[in-house]
Amino acid sequence: MPQNSPVITEEEKDLIIGRNAVSEALKSGREVDTLFVAKGDRSGSIGMLMGLARDKGAVVKEVDRRKLDAMCGGANHQGVAARAAAHSYSSIEDIIKNAEEKGEDAFVIICDEIEDPHNLGAIIRTADACGAHGVIIPKRRGVSLTYAVGKVSAGALEYVPVARVSNLPSAIDELKEKGFWVYAADMDGKPWNEQDYSGKVALVIGSEGKGISRLVKEKCDFTVSLPMRGKINSLNASVAAGILMYEVIRNR
Repeated sequence: MPQNSPVITEEEKDLIIGRNAVSEALKSGREVDTLFVAKGDRSGSIGMLMGLARDKGAVVKEVDRRKLDAMCGGANHQGVAARAAAHSYSSIEDIIKNAEEKGEDAFVIICDEIEDPHNLGAIIRTADACGAHGVIIPKRRGVSLTYAVGKVSAGALEYVPVARVSNLPSAIDELKEKGFWVYAADMDGKPWNEQDYSGKVALVIGSEGKGISRLVKEKCDFTVSLPMRGKINSLNASVAAGILMYEVIRNR
């Protein structure tokens, strides 16, 4: 009787496991989001891999060895694993160029520490559907372009440029220098349907639990809110983003 194949989790589908495999991935130029290293392990080639990962723009995280064991599904990881991106990243310049080539005022969505891959994937999918020109995510404290994000986006990752930046407030400053108006989606703002969204627009969507961080909100020009008439005080991040994205398009 044939044995059942092991179940591969969505997290494992992103992972490159073992020193040689990780080394070759980094040297080949493959897009790598994060290098995971067993805490305290600097033996052999691990130090070199950490330096190479940082040079390539990947985030390096030290994790407990037991957590690394669990992430790798019991495979022999040799103290190191890397998470590959489901798609290559773009830049803010690429996103603006995308709008210019279409002869349109640029419209971007900024995700401030979105942690749920299903939310980020849904936001990217809606961004494609409503004609937004790109999405900006932080390098740290937020989900990256994982397998799950790509799956939920239903192919939209192939069409929506996603830029990953080291510092969101600095990225917002860069957008404002290029003529963008920046709108924060939060509870204490002007009704969403009474705001003017003409010109270049950047829409900021906060994290599922904490909303928009203080430093990011201070950089925004306007705050817009959706009505809440039920018993809870917030909408799912991707649902709120979808409503607001289509309001921007309708307003234009």
